[in-house]
Amino acid sequence: MSIITIIPARGGSKGVPRKNVRLLGDKPLIAHSILDAKEAKLVDKVYVSTDDPEIAEVSSKYGAEIISRPDEIAGDTASSETALMHGVSEIEKKGIFPELIIFLQCTSPIRSGEDIDRAIEKIKKENADSLLSVTLSHRFLWEEVDGKAKSINYDYCHRPRRQDMKAQYVENGSIYIFKPWILKELGNRLGGKISLFPMIETASLEIDSVFDFEVAEFIVNKEVVSNAD
Repeated sequence: MSIITIIPARGGSKGVPRKNVRLLGDKPLIAHSILDAKEAKLVDKVYVSTDDPEIAEVSSKYGAEIISRPDEIAGDTASSETALMHGVSEIEKKGIFPELIIFLQCTSPIRSGEDIDRAIEKIKKENADSLLSVTLSHRFLWEEVDGKAKSINYDYCHRPRRQDMKAQYVENGSIYIFKPWILKELGNRLGGKISLFPMIETASLEIDSVFDFEVAEFIVNKEVVSNAD
């Protein structure tokens, strides 16, 4: 039984054109996720699912195997789950039946191979069926109901200190892990017994705009300097 990583990366991108192959630091955005997965000691194979020849070429250069995604599941409205289900089907045709599937989004590049390994260890230790990475949040949340403002996770009349609030977590989009049956039976990346994998706040960055890319550049370059020191 193996552990595989699938990274969906379609060619179309409206927020940041060609973002998956745009340089972040000294390498294309998608390369960060590929190298994170390859750095993880518990990951056996890394796949990129794409409809785009350039993304496929870049991904191959950095060591990923390519799953050619049909055009009908590569448009703006296609879900990640659709790409994942197609990817698993193609992988199983090769006689590979993974124990766990790791889903990485290349738009969430602030992670490491060690993070992935620790997430795998956690889902196994807790005997869970799926896992998502999260970031601890102390934010005061509100919603509007029938035109009226309503506090969600605290009583504004008795405002607590942030450190006294009950721990709550924000899904950060960086790492998802699931057993194959979760995807096949539920059509979802999450289900069954779900584990949470807390990560540092910078891991919450998702690149959906040019500004996000600039923030990611700052974080990546800062990490390079810190590592050099």
